[in-house]
Amino acid sequence: MSKKSLIIIGVIVLAIFLIYSNIKGTFNGMNRADQSVKAQWAKVESQYQRRSDLIPNLVSVVKGYAEHEKSTLEAVINARAKATSTNIDASKLDASSIQKFQEAQGELSSAISRLLVSVERYPDLKANQNFSELQAQLEGTENRIAVERNRFNDEVKGYNVLVTEFPGRIYAGIFGFTEKGYFQADAGSEKAPKVEF
Repeated sequence: MSKKSLIIIGVIVLAIFLIYSNIKGTFNGMNRADQSVKAQWAKVESQYQRRSDLIPNLVSVVKGYAEHEKSTLEAVINARAKATSTNIDASKLDASSIQKFQEAQGELSSAISRLLVSVERYPDLKANQNFSELQAQLEGTENRIAVERNRFNDEVKGYNVLVTEFPGRIYAGIFGFTEKGYFQADAGSEKAPKVEF
């Protein structure tokens, strides 16, 4: 074999190695980012589950004091049932799935808010230690949900950058990586509430 042939073979082998390394590195980066998004999604679901687990206890305590709030309690129970039945496959976290999940959880949040507002009419209930503890746990859980949703959005941003920038976009199409959806602000939250005294 001539020296020229060896150089050509060496260049070809080097080019193949560099292309393989690039593809492997890009794929592994996308896979790691995808797994991070899925792991963060599990943390979001965990906090929503924690909230869902607190609701039966809250409803039970309120039921003992507020017999006239039957429709409000039923609304909370129905919203909880809907929210817990809305599940998303972690491999299909697209924008429409996230929105569907968020809508179901939003209905539950709204029902809980109405319940807590109606409790204001029952001073004995507000003074009940079990109710106070449950309310504090619920507030803490709502804060945890907000934190985990923000972290989820951060993970999704990093992942989406990988699969939409060049050359990642090409590899993402080949390997089946697609953009993920974000949690969005609730409708109307961009407007400041009007406060009157």
